Amino acid sequence: MAGHSHWANIARKKSLIDAKRGKLWSKLAKAIIVAAKLGGSDPDANLRLRYAIDAAKAVSMPKDNIQRAIKTGCGELKGGNLEESVYEGYAAGGVAVLCEILTDNRNRTAPEIRKIFELCDGKLGATGCVAYLFTRKGLVRVSNESCNEDNLFEVAIEAGADDVQAVDNSWEITCDPQMMSNVVSAIRDADILVDSSEIIRVPATTVQIEDVAVARKVLYLMERLDDHDDVQSVSANFSIPDEAIGQIE
Repeated sequence: MAGHSHWANIARKKSLIDAKRGKLWSKLAKAIIVAAKLGGSDPDANLRLRYAIDAAKAVSMPKDNIQRAIKTGCGELKGGNLEESVYEGYAAGGVAVLCEILTDNRNRTAPEIRKIFELCDGKLGATGCVAYLFTRKGLVRVSNESCNEDNLFEVAIEAGADDVQAVDNSWEITCDPQMMSNVVSAIRDADILVDSSEIIRVPATTVQIEDVAVARKVLYLMERLDDHDDVQSVSANFSIPDEAIGQIE
C-alpha cells in the first residue's frame, strides 16, 4: 500500500498527527456531520457514521464534540451545510494525488487547493484524471505488541479481511470497506486492541521517487494539502526509498 500508507507512516514519524490534533478534531467533526446528515444519528444503522465516530474516538476526541457534530448534521444545531467533493491532480514526478474534500464554500476551496498544487510544482487536474488508479479499502491498525500474528491473521481472515501485513510497529489489516465493521468487531472480541480504523484509497500502481528534490516537493505538497481545513484525506501513489527520506529529514 505504498502511497497512502507511505505518507501516513511518514506523518506519524514526524509527529504531524499529534501536533495537529485540534485541526484533526475539526476535520473529524465535519466527517461526523456529513455522515449524520446523510444517514441519520444512529451509528448502528448508519455505517458511515459509526466509522466516523470510531475514527474520532481513536484520537481522543471528546464525547461532547462528537455529540455536537451529530446534532449539527441532523439539523438540531447550525453549521451542517457541507458538501463533498474529490479533487484530483499530479505532484512533481508525475505522482497521482487524490483529495477528499468537505467544504461549505467550493468557490473558496477550489482556488486554494489549486494554488497549493502550483506552489509545490504540481497541477490540479480534471475530474477522473487519477481516480481510476485508486481502490477504496478498509484499513485497520493493531500494535504488534498487542497480539500474536497467527492469532490476528486467523481472526481477521475469518471476519472477512483480505490481508494482514507488518508495517513498522503495527499490523495493517485490509478489507472491503463494507466488511470493516465486522473485522474490527471480531478483533476486539478476541481481546485485541484496535489502534485505528479508516477507509483509504489504495493505488493500483506506484511511482518510485529516488530524486531527493522531487521527493521533497511531493512530501511538501502532501503536508500542505493535509494541513488544509477542508481536506479530509489525501491519497497518492508514490514510494520514496528510506535513503531519500533520510536526506530530506
